Amino acid sequence: MIRITAAWLAACLLLAAPLHAQTPAPAPSPSRLDDIIARRTLRVGLTGDYMPFSAFDPVTTSFKGFDVEMAEALGKALGVKVDYVKTSWPKLSADFAADQFDMVMGGVSITLDRQKKGMFSIPIMREGKTPIARCTDAGKFGTLAEIDRPGIKVIVNPGGTNERFARTHIKSAEITVFNDNTRIFDEIAQGRADLMMTDASETRYQQKLHHGVLCAVHPDTPFDFAEKAYWLQRDVGLKAFVDQWLHIMQEDGSFRGTVNRWFD
Repeated sequence: MIRITAAWLAACLLLAAPLHAQTPAPAPSPSRLDDIIARRTLRVGLTGDYMPFSAFDPVTTSFKGFDVEMAEALGKALGVKVDYVKTSWPKLSADFAADQFDMVMGGVSITLDRQKKGMFSIPIMREGKTPIARCTDAGKFGTLAEIDRPGIKVIVNPGGTNERFARTHIKSAEITVFNDNTRIFDEIAQGRADLMMTDASETRYQQKLHHGVLCAVHPDTPFDFAEKAYWLQRDVGLKAFVDQWLHIMQEDGSFRGTVNRWFD
């Protein structure tokens, strides 16, 4: 004869309890990609002072440039409207941390400090820092040692990787911070500065704009290695979509066509 005890009965009831009686796991929160699609708007941060990536027209309050065209293509792929949010290089990280935009475009270089705060898409461009100077002086600034001499005036825009590179490598030459990145190359052309060290893509573009006056110095062999990409708020779904969109554009030739329209 089996003797039923309270403990034995409790154990049997526990084993027989249906699985659905257990506390349900919390539902996963929606991703930023889901949120962008739901609100039908992609917020893109742009500085608007870095051609050919982006330029802001204060009269029409509109943007133009390579990454504006790319942003419109991304918005179309997502099926949403693009809302451009103006920022600046000195306050870019703070605006990003404050969630002022879903992603940053407009010639952003990949850095480890930025990687800590968000995620980067696959790279869209590989380049590095190289000088641009008056064509008559271009032969004088081939190396950092030739640049970093007393009496040489190096000009930088504030808050970005250009200023950081100059302050890391320049100890004897004079560094001048110029706040208007849309007019900074005129300072070199007019002789108020000797050179600027910036991304090779920008030196090539400004060489075209100041034909015969300003010359890019060895843009094919820059001083360092860098890549440009799109800086995304931390969301795996958003990164996966942007990466796949970029991969398709690179494979079907549309990315190269956009590059050619703005850079070549």
